[in-house]
Amino acid sequence: MSGTRLQFTDLLGIVKNVEIPVDQLPKALNNRMMFDGSSIQGFVRIEESDMYLAPDLSTWLIFPWETPQGKVARLICDVYQPDGTPFPGDPRSVLKRVYARAQDMGFSAFNVGPEPEFFCLNWTRRASRRRT
Repeated sequence: MSGTRLQFTDLLGIVKNVEIPVDQLPKALNNRMMFDGSSIQGFVRIEESDMYLAPDLSTWLIFPWETPQGKVARLICDVYQPDGTPFPGDPRSVLKRVYARAQDMGFSAFNVGPEPEFFCLNWTRRASRRRT
């Protein structure tokens, strides 16, 4: 295997990832993989840029395709602040907080999942015809 993608979602629902070589996987699994949060729109300012990725081992997946360097895997991650607290703007963290709050309110069954969407638009313009 050539590498692993540590994936997370930004505030707009766009999947981001940091690809690491296989020899960096132990560091990632110990939640010590840092990234620059200020480079992600809506996350933090440059002064607060250090953030950590904490992989969720239940999301391990080896992609079915192969690159010239070999197979690539992915782990979906939670985003943490340098002090070890969950980043409040991480959509996974938001979902966990809302889930816990709903359970505290007595709700016990949930259906939660992503909703990928796309739109197919026909941008072909027809020349307008002038009638005389």
